[in-house]
Amino acid sequence: EIQLVESGGGLVQPGGSLRLSCAASGFSISDYAMSWVRQAPGKGLEWISRMDSVGGSPYYGDFAKGRFTASRDNANNTLYLQLNSLKLEDTSMYYCAKHATPHGGTWIRGQGTQVTVSS
Repeated sequence: EIQLVESGGGLVQPGGSLRLSCAASGFSISDYAMSWVRQAPGKGLEWISRMDSVGGSPYYGDFAKGRFTASRDNANNTLYLQLNSLKLEDTSMYYCAKHATPHGGTWIRGQGTQVTVSS
């Protein structure tokens, strides 16, 4: 059974940082493209980053460039998303997602972890 379990969210002040984790099971993250997406209440899904299975640097949405960093630990089958310089508008539910192929395609996501940025 494929499972994606996100953790690491919480309440943080503007300008603060968080590190999100996504523990995968039932498949090897090294074999598939993996993404992070987010969704705020009343808004649509917003793509944050994607890492293809083989080589290359992660791709980022414009709002994430320079502030968010995606990485993967294939040995531990875990994804990470480092969130820096957080803004109020970053408040959202954050999800990791497994794509159907090594380079993208349809995807499934975990249950998410809540990030709330507030002073």
